[in-house]
Amino acid sequence: MAPLSALLIFFTHHRVAANLLMVLMILSGVWGLSKLNTQFFPTFELDAATVRVVWSGASAEDVESSIVTPVERELRNLNGLKNITSTAATGLAAITLEFDAGTDMGMALDEVNERMAQIRNLPTTAEKPEVTRVVRYEQIARLLVASDAKLDELRPLVYQFKEELLQRGIARIDIHGLPKEEIAIQIPALRLQELGLSLEQIAAKIGQQSRDLPAGLVGKDDVARQLRSLGQQRSAEGFMALPLQSDAQGGLLTVGDVAEIARRPREDQRYYFSAGRAVVELTLQRTATA
Repeated sequence: MAPLSALLIFFTHHRVAANLLMVLMILSGVWGLSKLNTQFFPTFELDAATVRVVWSGASAEDVESSIVTPVERELRNLNGLKNITSTAATGLAAITLEFDAGTDMGMALDEVNERMAQIRNLPTTAEKPEVTRVVRYEQIARLLVASDAKLDELRPLVYQFKEELLQRGIARIDIHGLPKEEIAIQIPALRLQELGLSLEQIAAKIGQQSRDLPAGLVGKDDVARQLRSLGQQRSAEGFMALPLQSDAQGGLLTVGDVAEIARRPREDQRYYFSAGRAVVELTLQRTATA
């Protein structure tokens, strides 16, 4: 008797066994479905890397001539390099390197780091170049945080949600609808005349005292780490305490003595609303390998 015929005869006389087998198949399918990795696009990685150099206080023209040009000159003949795109902005240089498809990005990043280490004429006050691989992120969910309260009251709650989600394994979270803030320093024109200073001069004094500066390296070769002196002020109170100049009585005038300083949302920001209430959107993303 053929094995298939014997199996059919067995299940014909043992209906409970047939039902148990069916239930087992259904449960196995449900379990497999729960483990299925679903995504909108197929998994692929980008053969690209970026070089980022921060040079606080430098103009875009200085960044281009002192950082972008020598870096491009050193990297333009990398093995497998397909295209190089550079951006020079105030205080920042960003160079994007696109490699041929199938390039071993581990070896490519090692070569980029070696070439960057050979550049000796970068500005001494610039930060150590950061070389990273371009990572593709895929959106997996969108969360809306709504409240009848003001956005300023919603801000700490949104950042708390973001931190908790990152700790749970979410690779990246973008926040939309929560305006970025700036610290505004306003000085009346009459006060400027009394001080005998212009806005440009005061801005220069503040800039000289409020910035992060390199303080050397610790370690050698691959384990070397750059030390920085953190002088950049990030609060209204910090700017208020910055010394400006001596007064007629020999005392010290601070920025807070002559200016109104406040943290406020930047202009031209995008806001989100739902049913008349302000909302903040959190976009949750994962990497291609997650």
